Amino acid sequence: MRDPLAEPSDLIRSVSRALRVLESVGRAPRGLTVKQIARRCELTVATTYHLVRTLAYEGYVIRREDGTYIVGLEIADRYRELVSAFRGPPAVGEALRRAALDTGYSHYLGRFVGGRIAVTASAEGARSPFLDDVAPGFDEGGHATALGKALLATLTPDQRSRYLRDYGMRGFTPTTLTTPEALEADLAAGERRGMQIEMGQFRQGLASAAVVVVADRDMERRLVLACSMPAAEMLTSARVVRAKLTAAARNVAEALSGGESATA
Repeated sequence: MRDPLAEPSDLIRSVSRALRVLESVGRAPRGLTVKQIARRCELTVATTYHLVRTLAYEGYVIRREDGTYIVGLEIADRYRELVSAFRGPPAVGEALRRAALDTGYSHYLGRFVGGRIAVTASAEGARSPFLDDVAPGFDEGGHATALGKALLATLTPDQRSRYLRDYGMRGFTPTTLTTPEALEADLAAGERRGMQIEMGQFRQGLASAAVVVVADRDMERRLVLACSMPAAEMLTSARVVRAKLTAAARNVAEALSGGESATA
């Protein structure tokens, strides 16, 4: 989402247009012709042709035999680099995998990235329902996931209010909390519990829990750890979940501090 009022005075239009082209191609898995791209991006065909040829040369789009363009393999390379940068030291990823193996639950790390709540690392667990959209880079549903709630709880009430106003409170399921008042009460309950949770608020039949790994004055350095499971297991095992999640958070924090010491 781009804010027209925040557009820099030295914006390079050709770069901006190329990124719009890339985004349009990425949203069309069946591919797009140059004319279709031009129409979607509100550009002339001639301009679009030059941009597409440049992106193809650099490997960011691929031209197929039928004349349509799809995203290129360079995108996958950039995504792997993003995941690596988000995750941090290798020991952090290993701590996540150990937690997933020990509990059977999928585990996720989350932080504020550019002021937005985002998943930054994950490790799949055999007992958790698979969520194909909850992967590193996922930045929706902050109010509906335990990971998002744990980060929102670190904000002041005014900061939380601005965040919810900017990004909204979409109803993912019939039980999603969609008012600030309901969310404030839920966050307060989570603080008393020592763990933020949600049950069926992001996906029906699914529950998640989260705790803080790193509390920092700098919002972008705060880190939380979450896990997901069938909702029925949360009902019967909440105390066990909290104990294991808290222990896993300590392991992640130790792995993170060890990696930072090694690079200092």
